[in-house]
Amino acid sequence: MQEYNIGRLNGRFVVVWYEEDGRRRRYRLDAETLECAEAEARDVLLAQAAGKGELTVETIWKSYSATVEGRPVHESMEYTGRSVLPWFGALRPDQIGAHDCKAYISDRRQAGIQDGTIWTQLGKLRTCLNWAEKTGLIDRAPFIERPSKPAPKERYLTRQEIAQLLAVECAPHTKLAIRLMLSTAARVTAVLELTWERVDFERGQINLRTDEGQRKGRAIVPMTKGLRTALVEARKAALSNYVIEWAGGPVKSIKKGFKAAAIAAGLPDVSPHVLRHTAAVHMAEAGISMEEIAQFLGHSDSRITASVYARYSPEHLRKAASALEFD
Repeated sequence: MQEYNIGRLNGRFVVVWYEEDGRRRRYRLDAETLECAEAEARDVLLAQAAGKGELTVETIWKSYSATVEGRPVHESMEYTGRSVLPWFGALRPDQIGAHDCKAYISDRRQAGIQDGTIWTQLGKLRTCLNWAEKTGLIDRAPFIERPSKPAPKERYLTRQEIAQLLAVECAPHTKLAIRLMLSTAARVTAVLELTWERVDFERGQINLRTDEGQRKGRAIVPMTKGLRTALVEARKAALSNYVIEWAGGPVKSIKKGFKAAAIAAGLPDVSPHVLRHTAAVHMAEAGISMEEIAQFLGHSDSRITASVYARYSPEHLRKAASALEFD
């Protein structure tokens, strides 16, 4: 979205911007508060762009990104846009066809990009266009063809490997993030967004949800004894409201720190998501019901959980197998 300023004229809010030819444009708004003026101004600029046939994928992408600013997904949108926008940015949504998606998939594969990454990249494009349809910016979002989603990775850590990872010397915020992911089965984003008011030492619970409600894979889970000890120590040294902090502020990413820790532990193939998978596998191996594991993972349907983790349970298909005892 182009740059603009919000001001006041005769007691009313106005939005001011400059056209490409340098002409200054001003539009009087109906909003009565600065917050409402900000929202209305964006609608005005989007309508202006649409009226000139300029509502391109790039415009929509940037507008959607603005709605998630301040959240980790915003950084992801910025990064993914470097790959997606050179291909689709100049197009209007109605100009996108299946051949464009197939050409993008082919090009990314030739560049050595894995299908899982391509699936995610085109998924963000689909999200943006569906958002534009829901908000009335476009009449209909085009179908975005993606490669088949790869099967989930089977990699998880054994107890010995967990001990190796926890024993590694690394930055305190990285070590605490690792322990949180292992003990709560949380995604790394949920851990980085966790604030101290959602850590309840009296009840021994951690609320991984935000004020925005229950987001993907978020739950309220009990603290383990080991995690409680780590959190008590971290709380004493806290300089901000974020549990995972660095230099008195929130941490946007632990990719580099985590990778270094994993390599030092002799686990170069391990990613943060492997820790969530590890937690779920160990719960299943301990005979915890799929319903409880689903609640821990924040799954809305335990059938989703069972489809991935039931096979790790010691009782999985045991009754069925007993019917095949012929000796």
